[in-house]
Amino acid sequence: MANVVVIGSQWGDEGKGKIVDWLSERADVVVRFQGGHNAGHTLVIDGTVYKLSLLPSGIVRGGKLSIIGNGVVVDPWALISEIDRLKEQGVNVSPDNLIIAENCALILPLHGELDGVREDAANVSTKGGPKIGTTRRGIGPAYEDKVARRALRACDLFSDTAIENRVDVLLSHHNPLRRGLGVAEINRDDLIARIKEIAPRITPYVKASWRVLDAAKHDRRRILFEGAQGTMLDVDHGTYPFVTSSNTISSQAAGGSGTGPGNLDYVLGITKAYTTRVGEGPFPTELNDEVGRGLGERGHEFGTVTGRSRRCGWFDAVMVRQATKIGGIDGIALTKLDVLDGMEELKVCIAYELDGERIDYFPASTEAQARVKPVYETLEGWSESTFGARSWKDLPATAIKYIRRIEELIETPVAMLSTSPEREDTILVHDPFED
Repeated sequence: MANVVVIGSQWGDEGKGKIVDWLSERADVVVRFQGGHNAGHTLVIDGTVYKLSLLPSGIVRGGKLSIIGNGVVVDPWALISEIDRLKEQGVNVSPDNLIIAENCALILPLHGELDGVREDAANVSTKGGPKIGTTRRGIGPAYEDKVARRALRACDLFSDTAIENRVDVLLSHHNPLRRGLGVAEINRDDLIARIKEIAPRITPYVKASWRVLDAAKHDRRRILFEGAQGTMLDVDHGTYPFVTSSNTISSQAAGGSGTGPGNLDYVLGITKAYTTRVGEGPFPTELNDEVGRGLGERGHEFGTVTGRSRRCGWFDAVMVRQATKIGGIDGIALTKLDVLDGMEELKVCIAYELDGERIDYFPASTEAQARVKPVYETLEGWSESTFGARSWKDLPATAIKYIRRIEELIETPVAMLSTSPEREDTILVHDPFED
């Protein structure tokens, strides 16, 4: 019996929600270990659609314990709104099945405001830096305060004195910064009042989550570690600076939840059968034509959280292979194969050309990333439908060839194949929990 880490192998939006839901039914504990409410999962269960941003996917499955790990930055107001919305849909959310790590850093209203001000001011031709395309939800500024050791944390909500002291530290930084940006200062008393008002709704969930995880390990309970975004949005390994503000790779599951790396047994990389990304930044295989628009329309490529249209392009095997190496991915869950149905030919990026030289990796330099050109291999498409297929025999031969070629190129096997948003429409090749 293994513990499983689920991460995205591209730029996020790979369809993790369905796969995590499929796995969470077999898990005992589901842990979210990084990110904030800038990420989202859409789950479809018995025809009901659930949209999650902060809550682990296991929350919609009865009898599961869900944990928001210390690697997550939590907006208390967004979290309570999400809890209330799920309760209206008949989902039980209580301190019995949801835990917030006591050492989670919190997102405050000033973080979202700063995020928006910076994004509005950003311009590639100024010293303000490039426009990143953030969700303006304060995730980056909250992580900045965490690293700078001035964050308000979940454990501080139990004490009025702690709240006041932490706010004073925060405002000693933020108010001068806001003056420099030409933005009105934060009123100390108003902010403290808002925090104290929300605190009683958050504190019942706050516990030393690492102890709960340690007990689960000793009881041999199955643990599912759930990541957000994707490997190429990792703050160290992604398309910097067009990245999120946390580490999205599998190793963060240990640090972001308070457990040892030896408890991470199997890493599953969620991988879309083509490529998409939201926001700014390089995208070597992007298709700014009818083919790209067709992928977006058939794949319903809109962000769960923001509703923004996703940029679409051909499958980038170079990028995914790099993600599997960095993230220690043992197998991939290939999603949205059905979106490719009916296409006469498909292209897969097998290498890049950089300044006349062929390379087999995605360089770290922002300038080099912008200059790489994809080298494509053309594969035969298929006219038959793969939608809803539940076994290999239901797939067209050319679709199977496409899958096998992807496995060869990324040097990682397909462990699962998703053929629709419905959780039952899944072809299981290898059970990650039985690794």
